Amino acid sequence: MSTRLAIVEDDSIQAELLSETLLAEGYEVQTFPDGQSALAALESGVPVDVVLADVAMPGLDGLGLCAALKSSRPELPVILVTGEARVETAVAALRAGAYDFLSKPVETALLLPCVARASERQRLAHELKAATRAMPVMDSGLFGQSDTMRVVRELVARVASSGASVLIHGETGTGKELVARALHKQSSRAKGPFVAINCAALPAPLVESELFGYAKGAFTDARAAKSGLFVEATGGTLFLDEVAELSLDNQAKLLRALQERRVRPVGSNTEVPFDARILAATHRELEGEIDTGHFRQDLFFRLNVIRIDLPPLRERGMDIVHLATHFLREVCTRDNREVPSLPPEVAQKLLAYPWPGNVRELENAIERLAALATTQTLSVVDLPENIRLHERERFSMQVDAAEEVVTLDQLEKRYVLRVLQLVKDNRSRAATMLGIDRRTLYRRLEAWGLSTGRQSPPQGPPHGQPHAPPVARGASP
Repeated sequence: MSTRLAIVEDDSIQAELLSETLLAEGYEVQTFPDGQSALAALESGVPVDVVLADVAMPGLDGLGLCAALKSSRPELPVILVTGEARVETAVAALRAGAYDFLSKPVETALLLPCVARASERQRLAHELKAATRAMPVMDSGLFGQSDTMRVVRELVARVASSGASVLIHGETGTGKELVARALHKQSSRAKGPFVAINCAALPAPLVESELFGYAKGAFTDARAAKSGLFVEATGGTLFLDEVAELSLDNQAKLLRALQERRVRPVGSNTEVPFDARILAATHRELEGEIDTGHFRQDLFFRLNVIRIDLPPLRERGMDIVHLATHFLREVCTRDNREVPSLPPEVAQKLLAYPWPGNVRELENAIERLAALATTQTLSVVDLPENIRLHERERFSMQVDAAEEVVTLDQLEKRYVLRVLQLVKDNRSRAATMLGIDRRTLYRRLEAWGLSTGRQSPPQGPPHGQPHAPPVARGASP
């Protein structure tokens, strides 16, 4: 659904120019000739997402309209436009609650990004309201409404009842253990133990004794026999996190255990059977590790019967906001505090950040945000510095193969001619609208071969002003 704009402007030509520009960008536009009619319509419930209002209007001006809307519809962003770009006017606009402030003549290069930001803020406000309401809690703990997370949940549900090994792949912090626990919880082994081990945290000499156990007297401190994790997980699930960090020697021992479904404790001559489903996870691309000789291909085939790929947080869109709201609710409930809403400005910062630490980093950021908040209003300044200061990449252009691409000169020519058409060839009026002087407009038209039969530019400077030096044809104004 496209963004709905209300243009409040008593100058019909200016209103039409703004309307044409915004309609061309795909916005739905409704115009009002004065503040009073706009206020009556908006307070009656006319659906509008962004208001663009002139400051100087008879009756209820833009400042009054903005202040009134802040009382009745505080979430509605109002962009004020003025022909008097003074500091006092800008301060008054901000005090009235304006979202942004533009000067006349309104430049398209400033107008469109401003409207887009206001539109995004309004969209986020709606999303945040929805997220603040009771969001359905997934039994698996796999939150998110994005398509990628729905695919993950569906795959987990499909393979949970199987006894096949599963390889879970994803960047650090994406929730690989959550997926493993979801597979266990939804399986027929749910009443059995869920045993997890981080292979990267174990020194290589201790891996064998931890996984397979050891016999009494196997080494100095082995005063009693101990079952390994494979046996402890019997009847349930064994989760081998960061399995790619195992040495090649330990990979060979793990492969034999998986093939034989039996383990031999360190210092024992007897093999012990186990009955556990094996889940493994890694943030590395194992195919590349195989090519470089760091991971055994035969072990990869044994673990990679079913593969689940977890998307990084930066590719999950509004899941970031939903997760942030969830973590905020958890933190405030733990600390016996009222749960504040997530402001759109904070949400915009969260959505712009690339999250190299993924969900784990987001959880930490939200805990910090809640801890530093001195009131019920959360502030961007309380976000971690790397998130607060990050700027989203702005240069992203996709052109359809069938779309005409024109030069800047051609684009300028089309826009100038459109303005002349709207003002019925009143060149003084057109120059004012375009924010240039008449001489500059005449030079543009002459360069395009459009000055014949038209009004001629003034032959001399205004009274009391010195003559300007001649300007060569084609020179910049």
